[in-house]
Amino acid sequence: MARASARHILVSSEEQCNALKQEIENGRDFAEVAKQHSSCPSGRQGGDLGSFGPGQMVAEFDKVVFSGDLNKVHGPVKTQFGYHLLEITSRS
Repeated sequence: MARASARHILVSSEEQCNALKQEIENGRDFAEVAKQHSSCPSGRQGGDLGSFGPGQMVAEFDKVVFSGDLNKVHGPVKTQFGYHLLEITSRS
C-alpha cells in the first residue's frame, strides 16, 4: 500500500495562502511559516503530518499528496478546514 509523508500550513483565506506560498518560494523556511501562521496543531511541529496512507486524509489532500511532485509547495488546496499549502516530503 502507498504511504506518504507531508507537511502543511492551514489558513482561513486563499489570499493568505497565496501570500505565504510566495514567501516560501522566495526562500522563507516552510517550517517557520507553519509555526507562525498555521491554524492546525501540526503547525507547532513545522506542519509535519507524519506518514499516512490513502484515505487517511480528506480527498482533496490525498489527490495532491499521492500524485504531486515531491519537495515542492502545492496549493492553495481548499478543504472543509480552510486553505492548505502542502509539501510532500516522501512517498513509497
